[in-house]
Amino acid sequence: MRIRVVPVTPFQQNCSVLWCERTREAAIVDPGGDLDQVLAAVAEEQVTPVRILLTHGHLDHAGGTAELAQRCSLPIEGPHRSDRFLIQDLPQHAAMFGLARMESFEPTRWLEQGDRVQFGDVELQVRHCPGHTPGHVVYFHEPGRFAIVGDVLFQGSVGRTDLPGGDHEALIRSIRENLFPLGDDVRFLSGHGPMSTFGEERRSNPFVGDFLFARR
Repeated sequence: MRIRVVPVTPFQQNCSVLWCERTREAAIVDPGGDLDQVLAAVAEEQVTPVRILLTHGHLDHAGGTAELAQRCSLPIEGPHRSDRFLIQDLPQHAAMFGLARMESFEPTRWLEQGDRVQFGDVELQVRHCPGHTPGHVVYFHEPGRFAIVGDVLFQGSVGRTDLPGGDHEALIRSIRENLFPLGDDVRFLSGHGPMSTFGEERRSNPFVGDFLFARR
């Protein structure tokens, strides 16, 4: 599997294009906006998008989904159905931020813990990781030891939980019980900022590192 990260919108959200090297079939993950920029990357890599994948329903990650699905006739997979209220409220949230109109939509397929998504020969495991939002999911590519974690975990930080549906205790459980057990060697791409590894965050993250829990 190959990946190209395309930071989009003033939120500098890490939209990504993933593709199978043999078939050149691709998935576009979290198309928050700036779709011409995303599709330019698709054209440059000479890949064919076959689906949209969403980690969660916040506007910076999902805001361009309806338009992209319509422009490219793509199915939408994810997030978990618990984020339906966020997707339905996208037009209102965009107006609150003074952004161009965003359309709500209904995913082709809601995802659950243990589901699989596929493009070409690439298969991603789905992990339901509530906390930042109730329906947040993470995509894990086991052969490549790579995860797309959205806004669950960051280099040196964790996702905020002060927005509607946020739950800090659930977020910490998601990270420590559903992500860290995948292995210290797993590299991950967050929704914003640089990549890291689960091992590095276990060692040094001031919100979820092992040293915090060894004292309990």
